[in-house]
Amino acid sequence: MKKRLGIIGAAFCCAMGTTHAGQNVCVFDLLGKSGESYKLMEEWALAAKEWQADITLIPFQDEALVDRRLREGKCDAAYMTSMRARNYNKFAGSIDAIGGVTSNAIAQKAISYVLDKRNKHRMVTAQNGANYEVVGIVQIGLAYLFVRDKNLNSIEKVRGTKFAILQYDAAQKIMVESVGAQPIPSEINDFVKKFNSGQVDAIAAPAYAYKPLEIGKGVGVKGAMFTFPVVNVTGDLVARSDKFPADFGIKSRAWFLQQLPQNFAMIKRLEMGVPSKIKMNFSAEDKTKYQKILREGRLSLTKQGVYDATMMSVLKRARCTVERTNFECTLNGE
Repeated sequence: MKKRLGIIGAAFCCAMGTTHAGQNVCVFDLLGKSGESYKLMEEWALAAKEWQADITLIPFQDEALVDRRLREGKCDAAYMTSMRARNYNKFAGSIDAIGGVTSNAIAQKAISYVLDKRNKHRMVTAQNGANYEVVGIVQIGLAYLFVRDKNLNSIEKVRGTKFAILQYDAAQKIMVESVGAQPIPSEINDFVKKFNSGQVDAIAAPAYAYKPLEIGKGVGVKGAMFTFPVVNVTGDLVARSDKFPADFGIKSRAWFLQQLPQNFAMIKRLEMGVPSKIKMNFSAEDKTKYQKILREGRLSLTKQGVYDATMMSVLKRARCTVERTNFECTLNGE
């Protein structure tokens, strides 16, 4: 009897040890430990102790390396931009569809919807024998157009210009080519450097990057930031489900949902930090032209399987709830 109890006790201890084993979480932040994303992950790691997880955060400034280590199993979870995380979960990753989110209000609606517990079945995908689960989403910010020459203020004038794009995101290439510009393949850690050094004429970036990456150097006295959001940028926390306790994903997403007001307050503060003197608007005519181009790109990429069709419908409903008079609200297709 004692022997049997000993075996049962040992098995119980092993099971508990497996459930509560420590997890290595790789975190991409261009600014390393000093970045806002990393700081938020520190708060999350502390909260995760209540969900029986023991998180060790590992900072990275190379997003491609974070992606690779997650696939190799060297990271039990990884935080990266949704544009790259889309390969793990198309539904969550499609929040960043080109032109899909046109304001922070729409972004907050979209992220809140995805994190809601009714979508828990959409958060897990199986790939190569592993189950990947999106356990958190963070708003990084709307990406605006920064140009070295403020005279590039219409679609006609941007033709032939060089535009830095993230080479792993097919959507950006399509977007740039559709306006007649030349896409210059780049990585997330060097696209601003190309802009500041004059290798490219334009980039799209959120306010998050403005001060830390010194985008103002590229803008100079002749450039501008056009307050037209071409894409929304979010970050996804993707976990290998079997490395975490049961129901960890549900508890984690609920935590991120609670952080959204604070998250968007930070984004507002960062956007206000961009000097008003460099901010410019497109004409109403050009704004509509760009919206139509981005819409055509989204439709094409959804047909190709790059974007999730359900998420495209969610985003359109959110846009038309906020902007009821927009031309697309009477059109079918999304």
